[in-house]
Amino acid sequence: MSNMDSFTIAKDQENKNLWRFLLSEFKPKGKIFTPFNIISVPIMILGLALIVIRFWKGIGSITNLTQEVPWGLWIGFDVVTGVAFAGGAYVLTFMVYILNMKNYHSIVRVTVLNGFLAYVFYAGALLLDLGRPWNVINPIIGNSFGTSSVLFLVAWHFLLYMIAQLIEFSPAIAEWLGARRARKILSSMTIAAVIFGITLSTLHQSGLGALYLMAKDKIHPLWYSEFIPILFFVSSIFAGLSMVIFEGSISHKVFSDQISEKNHQAHTKIIHGLSKICAGAMFAYFFLQVLVFVHGKHWTMLNTAMGYWYLTEMIGFVICPMLLFFFSYRKNNILLIKVASVITMVGIIINRLNVSVIGFKWDAASHYYPTWMEIVVTLAVIFTEIWIFRWVINRMPVLRDSPSWVKNIK
Repeated sequence: MSNMDSFTIAKDQENKNLWRFLLSEFKPKGKIFTPFNIISVPIMILGLALIVIRFWKGIGSITNLTQEVPWGLWIGFDVVTGVAFAGGAYVLTFMVYILNMKNYHSIVRVTVLNGFLAYVFYAGALLLDLGRPWNVINPIIGNSFGTSSVLFLVAWHFLLYMIAQLIEFSPAIAEWLGARRARKILSSMTIAAVIFGITLSTLHQSGLGALYLMAKDKIHPLWYSEFIPILFFVSSIFAGLSMVIFEGSISHKVFSDQISEKNHQAHTKIIHGLSKICAGAMFAYFFLQVLVFVHGKHWTMLNTAMGYWYLTEMIGFVICPMLLFFFSYRKNNILLIKVASVITMVGIIINRLNVSVIGFKWDAASHYYPTWMEIVVTLAVIFTEIWIFRWVINRMPVLRDSPSWVKNIK
């Protein structure tokens, strides 16, 4: 037998082993009938059926969207709000790889994974919201919009940032597959991908806000200003880190068996440190909001129903969690930090929906309200993302340490 034949046989055997490994990885791990599975599976199945109906009979068959109100829950929550929560990825990678804050390194992979899945699913949600989904390519190529449009920039930012995040996470995939050479190559690309990703993320977080600059006459004055892009960017910092605290706390309990003792002990310090950053970012955001409000001279609007709602958002979901983050950091109260993160996340949801749905055409004769089917589809998208997140965590070295052979190829 020639050397070439031996090489071919060895290669075929290697491919067969890889396929056996991949097939084995798709087998369920852990309990099947858990409360989360029992709740999420029916919603995901119903959501899939509704999505089929949406593409079969049109977007009007399951939504209350119209020509006058073309953007609803799927844009306001799935995209505009979801992307803000994914901001933790660019903040954490900046802290670890640029500022060299190594004490946060243990949560980088899980944060990048969460951000990548969020972008993939929420960008996919755009297809649901388009009346003619086959035209999704138009913003990317500039057709009908032009290369100077905000939509063109946001589309490219989304596309390129998803690629950058995939490269950032790819060493974990290589370690899972045991691809040593690929792992070395992909690891060498990480810093470049991080720098590129941070640049893109700062642009498109503000770019989402810039989309609403074109709706000056449609958004309530208390939520509209020419500084929406800056406010969206600053709010994405504490929104993303609040999600890191919230998601990290849950993952720390659910996947505790995968976390090393060293990282278990570092968990409290990580949350404690993130609370300080959240407090600072929220103070900057609140200060900017005050400047915008004073500059806009909207004092008389405070004594209205929308004014009361605006004060509720500012006081209840900005000032209160900001103070909670500050005092819980001073007192090292981890429980209060987690409470503050949840309140902050609710506040971000309220703010983004105020801009995109609630405060959009607030004075119209008839208002947009999402149908129950829109809500079910949104929940189905979120649950599917969680299922894939869980599948990856249980199989790839995301929370657990990398294989021992990684040290030998550095």
